Amino acid sequence: MTSTMPLSRRTLVTGGLTTGFLFAFHLPLRAAVNEPVQPPDVTEGKFAPNAFIRIDEAGHTTLMMPQVEMGQGVYTAVAMILAEELDADLSQVSLEHAPPNDKLYGNPVFGLQVTGNSNSIRAWWTALRNAGAGARSMLVQAAAKQWQVEAASCTTSKSVVMHKESGRTLAYGALAGAASSETPPKNLTLKKPEDFVYVGQSLKRFDTPDKVNGKAVYGIDAILPNMKVATIAFCPVFGGKVGKVDDSAAKKVPGVQKIVVLDDFVAVVGDHMWAAKKGLAALKIDWDEGPNAKISSKDIWQDLRAASEKDGAVAKSTGDIAKALATGERLDASYELPFLAHAPMEPVNATVHFKGDSCEVWTGTQIMTRVQSEAAKAAGLPVEKVAVYNHLLGGGFGRKLEPDMVIAAVKVAKQVDGPVKVIWTREEDIQHDVYRPVYRDTIAATLSDGRIVGWKYKVSGSAVIARWLPPAFQKGIDIDAIDSAVDMPYDIPNFHVEYVRAEPPAVPTGFWRGVGPNNNVFAIESFMDELARKAGKDPVEFRRPMLAKNPRMLAALNLVAEKSGWGEALPARVGRGVCVQPSFGSFIATVVEAEVDDLGEVHLRRVTSAVDTGIAVNPDTIVAQLQGGLIFGLTAALYGEITIDKGRVQQSNFNDYRMLRINQTPKIDVHVIKSGEAPGGIGETGVTAGPPALRNAIYAATGIALRRLPIDRALIAGKKA
Repeated sequence: MTSTMPLSRRTLVTGGLTTGFLFAFHLPLRAAVNEPVQPPDVTEGKFAPNAFIRIDEAGHTTLMMPQVEMGQGVYTAVAMILAEELDADLSQVSLEHAPPNDKLYGNPVFGLQVTGNSNSIRAWWTALRNAGAGARSMLVQAAAKQWQVEAASCTTSKSVVMHKESGRTLAYGALAGAASSETPPKNLTLKKPEDFVYVGQSLKRFDTPDKVNGKAVYGIDAILPNMKVATIAFCPVFGGKVGKVDDSAAKKVPGVQKIVVLDDFVAVVGDHMWAAKKGLAALKIDWDEGPNAKISSKDIWQDLRAASEKDGAVAKSTGDIAKALATGERLDASYELPFLAHAPMEPVNATVHFKGDSCEVWTGTQIMTRVQSEAAKAAGLPVEKVAVYNHLLGGGFGRKLEPDMVIAAVKVAKQVDGPVKVIWTREEDIQHDVYRPVYRDTIAATLSDGRIVGWKYKVSGSAVIARWLPPAFQKGIDIDAIDSAVDMPYDIPNFHVEYVRAEPPAVPTGFWRGVGPNNNVFAIESFMDELARKAGKDPVEFRRPMLAKNPRMLAALNLVAEKSGWGEALPARVGRGVCVQPSFGSFIATVVEAEVDDLGEVHLRRVTSAVDTGIAVNPDTIVAQLQGGLIFGLTAALYGEITIDKGRVQQSNFNDYRMLRINQTPKIDVHVIKSGEAPGGIGETGVTAGPPALRNAIYAATGIALRRLPIDRALIAGKKA
């Protein structure tokens, strides 16, 4: 880029696709010198009917992306939806990150410019279609006026308006100026699914080629002239502060430029990451550990178990639960899930240039406007003086719904002359994450004639919503914590759900690729298998009658039973486990087949999922998301746990917070059910499905009803050491 090129005119990165079209993707590769804080108006000289579509006179269409790409394929899906209703020629389409603006790009569910909750497509489906259809209608009106014909006699295809009777055509580019004067229509006509050209096709993702050849740009790849690199250390104890710092040795490390000592952390600024990392290791820091230095996992679980015995806020209650629990065969159980870290593959980072009267931030975030406002607070500037430029995210999982990495980077940048990139080490990120909460669920149910007649469910744990989106926390209910509990798919006449807010001391909690459904689906589906055994029924047959009023869920269960070979004979200590869930607006049934050896090691043999996610915008992406999500969830079930001792997180890197290895990963078959319903969410459904299905497979293989994750190998070992 030249030094005079404004940042919004980003370097073009193209990705060739085997389906015959080409996406272009604008990325901020390098910052230009003396740029304005806010990018110039990108609508000048273009047809800009709404916040999402820009068409220039050359016929090039730019689609502004309201959601962020973190590997889930949303940019391709959003482009397909917009291009579908616009009738755009995808060979002339490019994508660009939307700037921070809640008013224009706020997620319709949250009202914030945020990507999460598996709702990018389901939340934006109608709005994006309306945006494309509205723009198409204005282009048609402009052409019809020029030809002096009825707009209804015109059709569109591949960025061209056509008048069939006369054979005349006009490209969108030629109509850009005239269309800008048209009034957006009040009543839009959207395409019928049978008329879709792009939606429903397994189109190759536009970002794949550049991720393979190394051209893709993530937040950590941002490069600015004269940029320094810093790394950071917080007190190892939650809430601790900086005491004394001896930096004499660090100053002697080649490449170290500055040591920044603040109240809650220390950073070393160097010419490159190696210098900063070596300099940080050379510091001698005395930490003021504060009041949390005695906190342990044992204390946290003791407090949570005590809290779970209390009455909770009633989230839903139907029928007469007291009477129902007093009749029939009763079963009680409790289930527990641990703290989990996110550990995205791209280390936490942000690049900041603080100029005194303005500030610029380059990062990868799931919540653009919150990053902008928090950066402004840290910089002591008005929001309009802070520009945020988003990049691809090397994994998010909810970690980048938090602005803490940007806040810290701004604080460092205020002490540095020129731009500085602040990178957290893997250890720093895992030990100073915002963790998925610990949860404890207590369930009581009664059976009569093999059917559940009474169900009392209580979830106890942290209220992430109360911190993250306070207006959504009402009457003591965290809507995320009870997700998939109040709307479980089974028809049960007497049904009662409570929530107890129980915050762990000192440990910050946040969203983790699901959270509420992670917890509730595990507890519910594990308990369902125990109830099936008590009723003397096969787990699939036990569920079927209770799904009679939920045909989409029942169809998914029937399909996965067929495709997984449910009921076929298996060797000793091999079992199949099933899980059904209506989470995130999708209906998914999963079967895990696993073997438990005599030492308690679990070997995954096969995973099968059937999903009805409504209209499948890009079926190939849905399959990929479920496969990745299942691996993510199964990893957590087998290995995931963050433990606390003396106020410190004990895990530090992938050696002790490990991932499922490629040789451990089984064959995963995903069957997408064709549906005409509105799209559901898919990014977190696999994560939620894997753990209970695996637990139930272990239950089938060993007869041992595990009620806590991660899997306790000592409990399921065939031979005791």
